[in-house]
Amino acid sequence: MDDLTLDEALEELESAEDFLNYFGIAFDAAVVHVNRLHILQRYHNYLAAAGALPEAEAARRETYAALLGRAYQDFVASDALTEKVFKVFHMHEPQTAFVPLSSITLAAPVAAAKAGDCGCGGKGACHSSEAAARG
Repeated sequence: MDDLTLDEALEELESAEDFLNYFGIAFDAAVVHVNRLHILQRYHNYLAAAGALPEAEAARRETYAALLGRAYQDFVASDALTEKVFKVFHMHEPQTAFVPLSSITLAAPVAAAKAGDCGCGGKGACHSSEAAARG
């Protein structure tokens, strides 16, 4: 891959180990084995947060290597459950929701089908019609 440009080389990389080897980052295979997807997702998140990357290939390579090293180190010092890279880790956390007062309305009462019918669907044989007949 030495004769490829940075962009061409990145197209060829498939695994976390490939990325770490390409950028010359020493790694513990056991850490990568357990956290490979988390490392790559964190790397992706760091790249997205970095904003505009340098135009020069050497500077961009250095930035990519630094961000990948940082992503790998996150999982050397911690674990996937603590780092919560993927959405699934946030699903059972308490959620807050804002409901504006203006969106709260009262349901309109159901109109009685006929006099003496409370509208519950009992067709005159419900509790309120029986009470009215007894009263």
